[in-house]
Amino acid sequence: MKLRYDEETEAFRAELGGWLDANRPSEDDMAADPSLSTGHITGWARAWQSRLFDAGWLVPGWPPELGGRNATPIQQMVFFEELARRGLRRSENYTGITIVAPSILDYGTDEQREHFVLPILKGEIATCLGMSEPGAGSDLAGLSTRAELFDDHFVVNGQKVWTSGAHHADLCFCFVRTDPDAPKHKGISVLLIDMHSPGIACRPLPNLHDREGPDFNEVFFDDVMVPRDRLLGELNQGWVVANGSLAHERAIVWIDLAVRLEREVSQLVDETRQRGSGAVLRDRMAAHYIDAQALKFLGYRGFAKYTRGRSSPEHSILKLFGSEAAQALTLTALESIGPAAMTIDGAGKPADELSWTHLYFRTFPETIAGGSSEIQRNIISERILGLPRR
Repeated sequence: MKLRYDEETEAFRAELGGWLDANRPSEDDMAADPSLSTGHITGWARAWQSRLFDAGWLVPGWPPELGGRNATPIQQMVFFEELARRGLRRSENYTGITIVAPSILDYGTDEQREHFVLPILKGEIATCLGMSEPGAGSDLAGLSTRAELFDDHFVVNGQKVWTSGAHHADLCFCFVRTDPDAPKHKGISVLLIDMHSPGIACRPLPNLHDREGPDFNEVFFDDVMVPRDRLLGELNQGWVVANGSLAHERAIVWIDLAVRLEREVSQLVDETRQRGSGAVLRDRMAAHYIDAQALKFLGYRGFAKYTRGRSSPEHSILKLFGSEAAQALTLTALESIGPAAMTIDGAGKPADELSWTHLYFRTFPETIAGGSSEIQRNIISERILGLPRR
């Protein structure tokens, strides 16, 4: 068993680390112009994303003309480890570079690739993902937002919910039903919808942890006209696009949560040593440490399978386990602090300065975004364990 990287990979890590430390955005710049949502790309964020693109560090596994350097899968793993350790994000508009741009490259027309891909990668266009709906939750196949085709355009009517950054986004990667008579997994298409189109209304949903800076939205479409050439992929083949788009970087997106969980466990251990702790709390702390290690090594095992072209069911478990492990850890922190934890402080602060109460509230949307815990359990039950629906 090999539990370390080779010299070439460590040289890659050193080069990357040096570049990140020399070029990362300053704390002053970020504090002076904070991002208000995942659809809000501020001046410093756009400049940072552009620097990453020009240096080949935005999407290292891609070719240089797309902001990469043809990095190997192992090097890409190291890239995400180093970002997570420094608390850095490649983009404030994460869905743009991880889902939307890759999907347009895979399924888009030449005109769509030319019009959207580079502006998204350089932070000039902010995107959002229109999937969840009030009547369908995270069940994409249950969506009801309609798009009727009339010659050279679609007319869209319906509602999305939990749409991150929609109120600041320029483009919605939107799943719609184009054939209401087809089986639920069929008759779905993907439209690239201009969020500035007439008939679109966004209603931000305040967060428990930051009521002044909401990210989730309800989005309403009322007779919104979308040109036919904004159809991504084939008509009624949106399920194919969904399976491809959501697979992008699935093998390594768990790293940020794993690193954060390790860091928070270490922080809580230090704090409880200062306050003092009984046997019950020490036992719970040991369990949280084990969870953090299990998450990390489960991710590594799945990644190893991925690099060999093998199926890796571990990645269906990581999101569910990681988000709920983070919630359990922060709850232990609150209970160990006692009544003093009722003080809520943290809106607008960087992640490493947030109170445990603030961090605890943040875990709730994390169990929803990217597929709720309930949906994740259904997927694991049916696709991994092979259990019947009824």
